[in-house]
Formats: sequence, C-alpha cells, structure tokens
Amino acid sequence: MSRKFLVSFVLFVIIFSSMALAMEKVVLTGTFAAPADRWHMLISVALEELNKRHPDMEITMEYEVLPYDDTRSKLITLTAGKTPRDLVSVDQIWLGEFAQSGFLKDITKEVNSWGRIDEFYPANVDGSKFDGKFYSIWTWTDARVTWYWKDLLEEAGVDPEMLKTWDGYIEAYKKLAPVTMKKGILPMHLVAASHSPDMWFPYLWMNGGEILEQKDGEYYPAFYGEAGVKALTFLRDQVEIGIRPQVQHQWGQEFADKRFAVMIEGSWLLGKFPEGFDFNQIGMIPGFPVPEEGMKSSTMMGGWLLAIPSTSQHPELAWELMTIMLDPEVLTPVLAKYVYLPTQKTIAEQDPYKSTLENEIPFFEDLMKAVAIGKGRPNIPEYPQIAESLRIAIEEVYYGVKTPEDALKNASKKVEEILIF
Repeated sequence: MSRKFLVSFVLFVIIFSSMALAMEKVVLTGTFAAPADRWHMLISVALEELNKRHPDMEITMEYEVLPYDDTRSKLITLTAGKTPRDLVSVDQIWLGEFAQSGFLKDITKEVNSWGRIDEFYPANVDGSKFDGKFYSIWTWTDARVTWYWKDLLEEAGVDPEMLKTWDGYIEAYKKLAPVTMKKGILPMHLVAASHSPDMWFPYLWMNGGEILEQKDGEYYPAFYGEAGVKALTFLRDQVEIGIRPQVQHQWGQEFADKRFAVMIEGSWLLGKFPEGFDFNQIGMIPGFPVPEEGMKSSTMMGGWLLAIPSTSQHPELAWELMTIMLDPEVLTPVLAKYVYLPTQKTIAEQDPYKSTLENEIPFFEDLMKAVAIGKGRPNIPEYPQIAESLRIAIEEVYYGVKTPEDALKNASKKVEEILIF
C-alpha cells in the first residue's frame, strides 16, 4: 500500500467520521391503532423520504401499535401525563375529546400553508376540524354498504333491486328465510353491538334528520323528531318480521364465512375473504335501503386521522412526515393493499392512483359512490356519551321495552343533559 494512498484513506476516514458525528440524530415517537402492518409500510416509506430531505440528520421513529380500545386509553394517559409524542392516529369520533383537552396541536396554520387541503372531500375536511380549526387530517376512510350473496338471492327469487328500499328489504327477507334457514344461513344481519347507532344514522340522515344541531355556538339533540322516529321504526320492523339483532360482531367475517345472505357492513369486509376469492360471487349496493324508490341514500364514513400532539418535541418534522404519509405516491399503495378508501379527490379520481385502486380494490367505483353520500359522526368531546344513550334507545326498541318515539324522547333528554353539563 503506497504512502499516498494510505494518507488519502486516513483523510477519508477522518472526514467521514466527522460528518457522521456532525449529523443530528432525531428520534420521532408515535402511537397508532392496530393493525400494525399498515403503519410499518406507510412509516418506513415516509421516513426514507424524510431522511432524503434532511441529509444533515439521521431521523428514526419509535412507535407503538395498540388495539383499538387500548389506543384511546393510551392517548388519555398521554394527555394526563403530558407525555411527549410526535404523531398519533385518532379515530374521527375522538377528535373533539383530544382537541378540547389540549392534547392535540392546532395545525390550521400548517394546513393552510400546505395548500393541499382543497384536494380532500368536503366531509373529510370538516371531519378533520374541531371548533373550526384543524387538529388532524383524515387520512383514509371506509363506508357502510349493502352486501349480498348472488346465489342465495337467485335461489330465493330475490332481485337485488329489492334491497334498495325499505319495503323491498322486508319482502326480500320473507323470500330468503325459507331458503337460507334450511342451509343454516341467516337471511339478513342486523347490528346490536355497541356501535349500533352507526347503523341507524344513515336512516336518520336520508330522512332529513341530524344527530345534533348547533345554535349560538351550543349543541342540542336533533334526532328526536319525525326523521329519527321513522328511522328507528324501520329497525323495529326488521325485528318484528324475524331478523335477529346480532350482539356479537366480527366486522364482516360472518358474511365472508357465508353465515348471512345479506349484510350491511363496512368496505373493510373485502379484506375478510381468503386470497384468490372470486368476488363475482357477491354483489354490493353503495348505500343503505331508502324509504321510497327515488330517494337519495346515505351512509356513514369512518377511518383514521393523523394528528400531532401539542407535546411533540419535533413538531416541524412531525408535520413534514405527516404530509409525506399523505402524499398520493406514498399513500396509494397502502390503501390498495389494505382495502382502504381515499379521502383525497386526487387519489380517487386521477390516474395513476385511481387505476391502481380500481385494480386492487373490488367494487372500488361503487364504493366511492358511497363515500360521496357519506357523512361523519359529530366530533365533539361528548360524542361517546351521546352514542351510548342512542345505543340504549335502539336496544330498548329491539327488545320491545319502548316504542321508537318513547325511546328517542328519553334519549334526547339524556343527551341534552350531557351537552349542558
């Protein structure tokens, strides 16, 4: 080895070591809701891009992924302890609670400077705000729609069009029951689990009703009225003809296992089928049954929001990482793999993103029709208590304890007290 080469090599090592020592090491932290694979995929790609943008930094991320209920509990604990976190996933119905508590950072200034919020659907923009300010970005969504097994409907002589109206839905049950029950298959699914209000709201909305109304900056219950009673009466009518309310809920696995001929369930149901399944065996109607033919249907959207806690020690980097995660190039492959629906018009309507999702997500075009008529739940801090009051009202009607009118009247009084205090 020549002296000249040795000197050059030593100088290279010294320079490289100096550069390495000069690089700022940054560790971002996060808390997200399961399943974990989706976050691993999204964060790894986004972190790689973030590091490219900051060659003077070595940015890594330490994060935990928890079950749904544990995620909310952990966020409450983080709020109480003012524990540092740079990025979190928030269910849309939790936003008001954590924004009002001061746990989430107001990112209105960042969102306005970003310049991309107009590319999101209006309902998802509104669902990202609390009290008129942005505290999150609605990252992906889902929609509840009507699913059915084609062969079972055909055998029972049921035209899928019957499932589009209330009267047709009832008549379809009467035709399906004698055929499917012999096979050990229930004709129709009716939710009686803790989230039963989610499956009632679309009936309320399509009749012109609302969950809450706002007057002079204050919220009041709005569901007790003609629209609400009519919607809850349809649920009662289903029970009276023999549809059994299902307390246990497996989020569509029961339909994928062909234990029900018809099920109103979220778009996530598609992920419950085995690899290689022929989706031509099932059909889908983008919405809920409507009271009368020609009326506009409705549905409810869920999904996850990304937010930056006010305790973030690296808020600028956290915001930059969030925007990378929301970039159509980065986000679209995750949506395609895990069967999530986009909240961004850019992804849903423009190629190559649209064609990617059409190729990977069955019924994609019709599912986006459901998103177009979908609404979110109120993201105020009191919503979990409101939902529980409505769940009790629905259960009282299911089991004949109260009439739809009396049940909603009682729930309205409870909600009014919740909102006042």
